Amino acid sequence: ASNSREKWKKKIDFAFSIAGGFVGLGNVWRFPYLCYKNGGGAFLIPYVLFVVLGSLPVFFLEVTIGQYTNLGSALAMRMVPVMKGIGISLNMINYYINVYYAVILAWALRYFFASMASELPWSTCGNSWNTRNCFIFGALSNASDVINATNSSLRISSVREYWERGVLGKSAGIHEIGSIQWELLLCLLLTWVVLYFCIWKGIGWTSKVVYVTATLPLVMLLVLLVRGLTLDGARDGIAFYLRPDIARLSDVQVWLDAATQVFYSYALCKGMMITMGSYNNYHYNSYRCTLYLAPPSQKPLIKVTPSLNYHGISMDCIALSILNSGVSFVSGFAIFAILGFMAKEQGVDIKYVAESGPGLAFIAYPKALTLLPMPQFWGCLFFFMLFLLGLDSEFVGQETLMSAFVDLKPHWFKKPWRREMFLAFLHFTQFLVGLSMITNVLLYLSLVYYKTLTYNKTYVYPPWAIGLCWVLSMSSLVWIPIYAIYLFFIKTEGSYKE
Repeated sequence: ASNSREKWKKKIDFAFSIAGGFVGLGNVWRFPYLCYKNGGGAFLIPYVLFVVLGSLPVFFLEVTIGQYTNLGSALAMRMVPVMKGIGISLNMINYYINVYYAVILAWALRYFFASMASELPWSTCGNSWNTRNCFIFGALSNASDVINATNSSLRISSVREYWERGVLGKSAGIHEIGSIQWELLLCLLLTWVVLYFCIWKGIGWTSKVVYVTATLPLVMLLVLLVRGLTLDGARDGIAFYLRPDIARLSDVQVWLDAATQVFYSYALCKGMMITMGSYNNYHYNSYRCTLYLAPPSQKPLIKVTPSLNYHGISMDCIALSILNSGVSFVSGFAIFAILGFMAKEQGVDIKYVAESGPGLAFIAYPKALTLLPMPQFWGCLFFFMLFLLGLDSEFVGQETLMSAFVDLKPHWFKKPWRREMFLAFLHFTQFLVGLSMITNVLLYLSLVYYKTLTYNKTYVYPPWAIGLCWVLSMSSLVWIPIYAIYLFFIKTEGSYKE
């Protein structure tokens, strides 16, 4: 490995970049819903177990691999030559993730700018995107009307119509691609421009930007938490969020959801932590402030200096893990406090307003905004927070992808403006691919939230669309066996026995 590889200027730069990388949208719109769905407080048992036994060791391992090899995700697997295809697969995955993540940021920007209007566009039914079946959430007379309107296929809330028709321009199916939503096009372009100028000069520049993008969302989340706790009905929402249902622990799906959320939110197995670790100095004390477990014959003790006689876990990793899981847990209080308020205002059960994924951020929360005083202010605050949460995660993903190319041709990138020009080209190609996700088809939703491919439990995707999903999925994974076969049967000399 080259000793001239760019390094973190300060130790704290590494911590902030890691924190920004894995504290993202999943903490706000996925963890709270999974917690309530899978037994409330009981869900924390499998979640904490997977954090301790799964994410923490893998997180520490990936950082250490990057630091030891002094290489990013593309070439770090040289240490196990037959598995070098993992590097290609990781960066294929990163390319796809960065494309659709930028689209989510474009959605957040779309709502951010819409929140500046004198009247929230999703709070009325007299707009060009509305249909005759539109009803205004909050204008119905009683709880039964709300439930009937929510369940009826003929009645659609103004909030949902704005999301599906005003923002996405949803078509009848995947066979009708339709036109590009020009508002989303501008927001997507702005997203990529902002992202470019945040990372164009390398980690020395990015490490300065991440101080803002990693901390400001946490401040905003605390503001939303305080505001949410002061609302009428907040206690009911929090009780609904944390109500323990121990019986749910016998369901395998609960454990699968916990494991999936842990690996998703910690950005593991994507090469990001390997790349961030590779910017540490080789002799950086990664065991700094390490908790060491003594042999059975002695009492446990804490040492600051590493020792070969003890096995330990880095307190840096522990602190960052606590931060990640803590943000997830606290965001649940903020979100469900507001959902509790919204449910009480309408006289309905919270299950009618609690959703996961984009539905929580772009349907449930906008509903709540229509019921809050100063909805424009809270709307701008919430959606700007979403944008920043996703932006610093995108930093790490793009830097991981960029470092893969730099590692392959380090001398080429040393020439002036080579990095900046190649990064612009890389962003441009991802922007072009992202255009397919701002047409009238919900292609992103169908690919990322895969079960049996349906939309809103009504539209069933055709077999060719399912096949396309599998092609995209396998286009990244297939490189692992392909390279192993190439190395073993073609490149390596000698007999099979040798």
